[in-house]
Formats: sequence, structure tokens, C-alpha cells
Amino acid sequence: MPPKAQTYLIALGGNMPSALGGPETTLREALKRLPRPGLTLEAVSRFFQTPCFPAGAGPDYVNAAARLRCDLTPQALLQVLHRIEADFGRERVQRWGMRCLDLDLLAAADAVLPDRQTYDHWHGLGAEAQRREAPAELILPHPRLSERAFVLVPLADIAPDWVHPVSHLSVQEMLAALPAAEKDSVLPF
Repeated sequence: MPPKAQTYLIALGGNMPSALGGPETTLREALKRLPRPGLTLEAVSRFFQTPCFPAGAGPDYVNAAARLRCDLTPQALLQVLHRIEADFGRERVQRWGMRCLDLDLLAAADAVLPDRQTYDHWHGLGAEAQRREAPAELILPHPRLSERAFVLVPLADIAPDWVHPVSHLSVQEMLAALPAAEKDSVLPF
């Protein structure tokens, strides 16, 4: 029996050109490649210009968010996202480095994967450990989701009422908790 269709949230970003053009063009083309049998693109946020993260690591980003509905497992959807990134020339050589395309799986409905203990470990890592370490398995919701205006501002366009299954805060509540300067740095493109 195939898995039941569920809602997924993804973040899109890029700050380097791909073979197709600049980050905005790349994001638009990547969005066109998402729909397929069993996968529906339900909503796309506005595009935003955001400061490079971490600061000083390169040109500013273009960021967006999308809401999908599909019957793939989270791991299978992540593989689809990685294949699309690779099609645009994305190479995973540096954590938090410059890239032409980044498709991050943020959430799978209200799932906590692989389990609460593993999620809590990755969510609780300090800044230096975050720079050095990367999980070997898919962690959902994305452990840094609630800390990043460049994710939450676009996400508020398409899923303002989505509730984080661990913190029990909505996207709107997580966004409201961020410093004003961080939110103000995310500008409509």
C-alpha cells in the first residue's frame, strides 16, 4: 500500500548563478521541476532578498518557501530535492557555503524524525558545533527552522498557521519571537 499523501514544507534559496541564470531564475526553474505524479505544488511564497548566512560568506540570497502535497516518504522526497539541486549544478562541498540552489525539507506535516531524542540533540547544538557537524540522517522539523528569518518570513506567506510539533508554536508565533532587525533584513525581491 503506497504511503498516504501529506503536506511538506520546503525552503528554497540560492546566491550564485546556475547554468540557467541568477538565483531568482534558478529558483523559478527548480519550482517547475517539483510537480510529478504523486507530488503537487500547492503554494509558493513571494521571493525575498536576504543577507548571506552566515554573515560575510558571500552574496545575498534569494529565498522562498513552498508547500507540497505528496505521497512520498520524507526520505524519498529529500532524494527528489537533492536530484533537482544536482541538476542545477549544486555540489555539497561546504556546510553553509555559497550555492546556486538549496532545497531544504523543513517539515513533513507534524512528524518528528527520526525521533524526539535525536531531534532534541540537533536542535540543542551550539553555534560552533552547528558549523562543524551535520546529521547523517534526516532530522524533521529542520532543527534551525525557528531561528531563521530567511526561512520564517517566506514560510509565513504559505503556512502561517502551521504548528511546530515540538515547540507547539505556529509559524506566525516563531516569526514574532525573532528580533525585529532580523525580520527587517528579509526584503521582498
